[in-house]
Amino acid sequence: MKRSELNQIMRDAVEFIQKMNFKLPPFAFWSPEDWAEKGSDYNEIRDNMLGWDITDFGSGDYRKIGLLMFTIRNGNFNDPQYVKPYAEKLLIVEEEQITPYHFHWSKMEDIINRGGGNLMVKVYNSTEDEKFADTPVKVMVDGHHYHVPAGSVIRITPGESITLYSGMYHSFWGEKGTGRILLGEVSKVNDDRVDNRFYEETGRFPAIEEDEAPLYLLGNEYPAAKE
Repeated sequence: MKRSELNQIMRDAVEFIQKMNFKLPPFAFWSPEDWAEKGSDYNEIRDNMLGWDITDFGSGDYRKIGLLMFTIRNGNFNDPQYVKPYAEKLLIVEEEQITPYHFHWSKMEDIINRGGGNLMVKVYNSTEDEKFADTPVKVMVDGHHYHVPAGSVIRITPGESITLYSGMYHSFWGEKGTGRILLGEVSKVNDDRVDNRFYEETGRFPAIEEDEAPLYLLGNEYPAAKE
C-alpha cells in the first residue's frame, strides 16, 4: 500500500469516528516526530501494538479486501509485566469490504456494531486439520444462543453484537446500501503476529511504498524508546 493511501484512510477514519461521537486516545494523533521523543514510559503502547492498524491482507485492493483497526488497549502473551487479560479495538468496515476467513487459536471476541450500516458475518466451525467443518455452528448474539448451518451469514445491525469463539472461522463485510460501519471489539489478549489462522494465504501487515511522509505511524512502526 502507498503511504499516501494509508494517510487518506486515516483522515477519513478520524472524520467518521468523530461523526459517530467516539473519542480516540491522545496517542492516536501523535506524529512520527512526537514518537521520536517518547521514552520507555510509553512502552506499553509499543510492546502491545496499540494504535493504528490498516491492512489490505495482501490483496492490493483495500476497498475490496481490507480492514481498518485501532487497538485501544491490550495485554501481551509473552511479557508478564502486562497483566491485562483483555483487549479492545475499534474497527471500520466499508460496504462490501471483505475481511477474509480466519480464526484465532487463543482469542475469543465480541464484535459490536456501534453504528452505521449492517455487518454481515459468515461462520464455520473448523476441523482438526483447520478446514471448514460441515457441522452446525453455535451462534451467540447478545445473549441469544442458537445453531445455524455451516456457512450461514448472520446480520448484525447497529447496537447488536456477536461472539466469535476460538477456532471459529469467520469472514465479514458491510451490507451493500447500508453505509460504513463503526465496530467495537472486546476480546481476550490479541496478538496478530501469532494468533491468526487465515483459511487462504494472506498478508497481514502491508508492505508500504513511501510516497509521502506518514500522518500517523502504524502500531508495528513505532521507534524504540528515547533513552
